[in-house]
Amino acid sequence: MSKYHLEVLTPYRKFYDGDVEEIIVTTSAGEVGVQKGHIPMTVALGIGTLKIKNNNEWKEASISNGFMEVKQDNVVILADAAEWPEEIDIMRAEAAKQRAEERLRQKKSQHEYLLAKAALRRALVRMTIAKKYKKM
Repeated sequence: MSKYHLEVLTPYRKFYDGDVEEIIVTTSAGEVGVQKGHIPMTVALGIGTLKIKNNNEWKEASISNGFMEVKQDNVVILADAAEWPEEIDIMRAEAAKQRAEERLRQKKSQHEYLLAKAALRRALVRMTIAKKYKKM
């Protein structure tokens, strides 16, 4: 399979920089798969996963919000956060989940409700990814 260049940047680091065969990323409208030669586009990212295929092997990471620009031979992702499974502290993610659930129970403003809902989604994705790849 043909490869193209993928660069994933967060405000804190260059998360990924290399050639890939394919990616599948969570956008605000659902999952989008990209292979070499994909039609150029710019899309908003949601809270979810980034799956990277290289040498017929998939790696998965959690990703939160941002944008993806797809060109013929490269993709650039600007994300608020991205983490590999081994970087995720499950206890911290669980604590964030509990805080978000408590904020949802408090039934404050619509804005605070949406923020708490997003925080809950982030925590759940992080926990799922970390547990899925945790070494037994």
